Amino acid sequence: MPRRTATMLASTLMLIALLCAGVFLPVPYSEMSPGPTVNTLGDHDGEPVLQISGHKTYPADGHLNMTTVRVTSADYRMNLVEAVYGWLAHDDRVVPHDTLYPDGKTEEQSTQENAEEFSQSQESAKVAALKELGVPVKSWVIVSTVVKGTPAQGRLHAGDVIKAVDGTAVKQPSDVAKLVTKHKPGQDVVFTIVPAKDQAAAEKAHKQATATKDVTITTAESDDTGAKRAIVGISAGTDHTFPFTIDIKLADVGGPSAGLMFALGIYDKLTPGSLTGGKFVAGTGTIDDQGKVGPIGGVEMKTVGARDKGAQYFLTPADNCAAAAKDTPSGLTLVKVNTIGDALNALKDIRTGDTAALPKCTTKG
Repeated sequence: MPRRTATMLASTLMLIALLCAGVFLPVPYSEMSPGPTVNTLGDHDGEPVLQISGHKTYPADGHLNMTTVRVTSADYRMNLVEAVYGWLAHDDRVVPHDTLYPDGKTEEQSTQENAEEFSQSQESAKVAALKELGVPVKSWVIVSTVVKGTPAQGRLHAGDVIKAVDGTAVKQPSDVAKLVTKHKPGQDVVFTIVPAKDQAAAEKAHKQATATKDVTITTAESDDTGAKRAIVGISAGTDHTFPFTIDIKLADVGGPSAGLMFALGIYDKLTPGSLTGGKFVAGTGTIDDQGKVGPIGGVEMKTVGARDKGAQYFLTPADNCAAAAKDTPSGLTLVKVNTIGDALNALKDIRTGDTAALPKCTTKG
């Protein structure tokens, strides 16, 4: 066999071997891509996304779309060829696997965490919208979760209302950790609570639970990284009572990033007229009970997904503006928002056509 032919054959065989290795060789990466976008003012799977009863509602037109990101599952093993294709694809993003699933988090754990964040985002969206409307909302601090194998197990339960710790009134979830960590590990801490079952019974009867009980728990030492501190093994959260019923019907979505768009959709349905003026507005952002908008992940994919569906404007958390503005889809205007109030002001400019006044995102923020 001539040397030239042999060289070409060897090179071809090596190329085939490399391609085969690329197909079968797993790499520690995952992929993010634009996901579905849903109009919070419309229907999804045959029923309204926002369902409000017990209060007058108004027709709404246009779009206030929440946006999502599609990610590969925790147990999916990307190969080298797929990783290279993802890096080259304009609308997709390849990221280290640990970015999406840190500390070996399983698919089940990630799904559960996303579901909890999604549920909390719905509650905060309701609170933020009603507060913006001046509608009173009753709120209190509760035990959100109890960690198995910690001192609180069997002593406190999810849904218990925390009225005080060591006699000091608790007004927000962060107060609980501050008061517990004043102790040294091994010292007792006293929780004044309304048991979850008593609170549920009072709510069902449309009454306020007043009977409390004291629960004494001996603290343990934290076993995570950082300075050692006293813990009891709970996470605290907030629960609310609303003056009427607001249901958000949207399955197969997780995470907290739809909070802003849910809040705007609720506000629109509870007020006469149209927030959008018939325009197609999409957006993203977490929201807290005070209406502050927070950053999210995957904003570049969300803007692409929104524009592909026809969005003209995209409400963007201020902290995501710089990243989003680096590659803005053609025809889409990125609007910077810090609060629900900012978003409402921007929507006023959009529906009146005064777009020159919009606070637009730039690569500097």
